Amino acid sequence: MLPPATEPKMIFRVFSFLYFLSRPLLKWLLHRFTNLCELQRICYGCPPGATRTKKVQMSLELSRRLPIKKLLHILNELVSNDVEETFLRREIQTRAIGTVLQVKKINPKVHIDFPRSFGSCAERIWGYKRLYFMVEKLRATQYDREEPEHEAKLLLLWKLLVGDEMVLTGRITDQWQHIGFQGDDPSTDFRGMGVLGLDNLLFLAQNYNGTARHLLSHSHHPKHGYFFAIVGINLTSMAYHLLKSGSARTHFYNHPQHHLTVETFHQFYCYLFYEFDRYWVECKPKNIMDFNHIQRRFEENILKLLANDGCCFKMNLSVEDV
Repeated sequence: MLPPATEPKMIFRVFSFLYFLSRPLLKWLLHRFTNLCELQRICYGCPPGATRTKKVQMSLELSRRLPIKKLLHILNELVSNDVEETFLRREIQTRAIGTVLQVKKINPKVHIDFPRSFGSCAERIWGYKRLYFMVEKLRATQYDREEPEHEAKLLLLWKLLVGDEMVLTGRITDQWQHIGFQGDDPSTDFRGMGVLGLDNLLFLAQNYNGTARHLLSHSHHPKHGYFFAIVGINLTSMAYHLLKSGSARTHFYNHPQHHLTVETFHQFYCYLFYEFDRYWVECKPKNIMDFNHIQRRFEENILKLLANDGCCFKMNLSVEDV
């Protein structure tokens, strides 16, 4: 007898297996009936954004056509290299649209809306992959105390969060604990997330300074306080893994900005930090030992929201001007 929680998973797997087994026949029948290929049916029948883009991505990845497989390989290689962004976007559009039109024998003069609709999906798919590549580069770059740029960013973070309220007496000092680092040297706290953790915190402090100071004041609460910087780095890890796993696709595929940049990821991080702080306060934790449990529940809530194809996290006005 299977446990109750296992039964839905088994049923889903069986249906998935049956679907993929019968998929070629279903595609052939629908093509004969509608005179449209699967990609056309998706682009014409699904609303723009995550719903359409996810289905286009699945259709491409499940394709057995050699030119489509070659296209995916080329574009995946392209986004994982240091190439100029304008060139990259042009290549994604040109290669993706050109290959699909040729392989699927689609006449763009007859189906005039298809190239634009499909091209938009392609840009979002490989824009997301490109975003992960850029974010991963930052995460893999370790904080270096001998690197002037890294040190300047760290000192700027202090200045933005503390201002003239407290003068930093030295580079190695327990004053760093005031903004939520664990010890006397903040550089040791960036090991897991590299300079990405610092860049996230700095973006929050620079672009939403009132919010950052507001969150810092919450972290100093005598009963429900937390380590501001450490929590921030933990949320960097959460945001990074949501991006890497593909769970965050829903948000970014629905994002009004078609061209994704590292700044877009920073915005995503700021949303998570603000919402986590609010959730933390609502949970009224007994002490910091409740952090792992509360963060796990918070991440589960975010994943549930991302499971809805209409999800797109937006910065609250109160975040921007506390």
